[in-house]
Amino acid sequence: MAEKLMSFEEAIKRYDPVWGLETHVELNTKTKLFCPAPYSFGGEPNTELTPVSLGLPGSLPVLNKQAIDDAIRLGLALHCHINEWSQWSRKNYFYPDMPRDYQISQDDKPLNGEGYLDVELDDGSTFRVPILRAHVEDDAGKNTHIGGAAGRIEGAAYSLIDYNRAGVPLVEIVTQPVTGTGAKAAEIAGAYVRMLRDIARALGVSEGRLEQGNMRADVNVSLRESPDAPLGTRSETKNVNSFRGIEKTIIYEIRRQATILSQGGEILQETRNWDESTQTTANGRLKSDANDYRYFPDPDLVQVHTTQEHIDELKATLPEMPLHRRHRLQKEWGLDDRQMHAILNAGALDLIDQTVQAGASADGARKWWLGEISRVANEQKLALDELPVTPDDVAELEQMIADGKLNDRLAKKTIAGVLAGEGTPSEVADAHGYKVVEAGSELGSIIDKAFADNPDVVEKLKSGNMKPMGVIIGAVMRATRGQADAKAVSAEVIKKIRG
Repeated sequence: MAEKLMSFEEAIKRYDPVWGLETHVELNTKTKLFCPAPYSFGGEPNTELTPVSLGLPGSLPVLNKQAIDDAIRLGLALHCHINEWSQWSRKNYFYPDMPRDYQISQDDKPLNGEGYLDVELDDGSTFRVPILRAHVEDDAGKNTHIGGAAGRIEGAAYSLIDYNRAGVPLVEIVTQPVTGTGAKAAEIAGAYVRMLRDIARALGVSEGRLEQGNMRADVNVSLRESPDAPLGTRSETKNVNSFRGIEKTIIYEIRRQATILSQGGEILQETRNWDESTQTTANGRLKSDANDYRYFPDPDLVQVHTTQEHIDELKATLPEMPLHRRHRLQKEWGLDDRQMHAILNAGALDLIDQTVQAGASADGARKWWLGEISRVANEQKLALDELPVTPDDVAELEQMIADGKLNDRLAKKTIAGVLAGEGTPSEVADAHGYKVVEAGSELGSIIDKAFADNPDVVEKLKSGNMKPMGVIIGAVMRATRGQADAKAVSAEVIKKIRG
């Protein structure tokens, strides 16, 4: 029987929620953090390895400079203080996907110190999320549990380990405890991670794909009786890899903890796991504080020295930040907040912007990406940028409509062919013979036949009653299999009536 939890509304009335996120952002450098092994998502398991990423005795790490530069640029975008000296530490723990039995991370001397990120909510308000640090570390491998429910270790017959990801550079962005969010806790957390994803992509330092695991978050939640009370005991839900999962984890943990506290129970400091199939969290292991990891400086690596001159050089490379870009594009495209939110929710901002840059109008680009293309993406359960259609394709389609080569009906057929992998819009239109029947002798003869088939309608039109015009236009469209332009047909009909 499912547990009976306090409602979210009641939990928020009785307790003050405090949350924090530890967001792991994998960097997309060509090689790993401490060795020249390449990494690609979906590669053949256990093929992208070196002795260093396997932790073999005698192998020594050599730092990837590009990873440090990418991490600094990310830190700058998050308004972090970039520390002149940062130090590598060994984070000791045993897990099958950690070949060395320790992770090379940063403890008390991280690369990026305190910062913040302003996020915009659906109601137009802005909330500042305080950031404690954004340190660099190498990632672990990946476990695949076979036979358990929803791929979990519980009930699994055996597990497979792929070490390809071991050693991939990532930045762990750790917030301060976030207070004062109340009932908006989940919304703010979701907006924060979405903005992190957008910033990482804008900088070009990460693909930011949560579904591929190269961006994921540990979600910390605690409750206290009032905003001036001490912080409560927190739970930490590990490796949540979807925006909705992060939001739902916070809501569920607030309800779960409120139920326990209201019954006089005690919250355990533990790790938990989000189960998408049941929409609940499940207990993992009891957890003490950071000293549980027995950090100590890595003897194989020297400290990283970052000069102000180099920081200034990297700061000069930063692009326009996503929030400023959104506001600029919304103004340029003449959109209201609702229309802009629809674009953002569909993940179509970059695609529409690139389509406009390729020559399309903003309205035309928005129509296709949020209309027919989004419908196909939803049917196939794919992101828009995973479909075989590009901004150049959509811009070409719009130009063909503007040039009178396609009407809306033919354009939909053409984009369907593009989405089916048949080629560019012009190639699809040529292959299927999609072409508007232009005004001229051919269209004139088709209209003459429609007149002959509907003499009563023609009489009404000649008498000035234009209401039955649709009968003639419909007959012409059927005769041309929808390949005539309705406006051109209407103009030609009026011309013949008056002529």
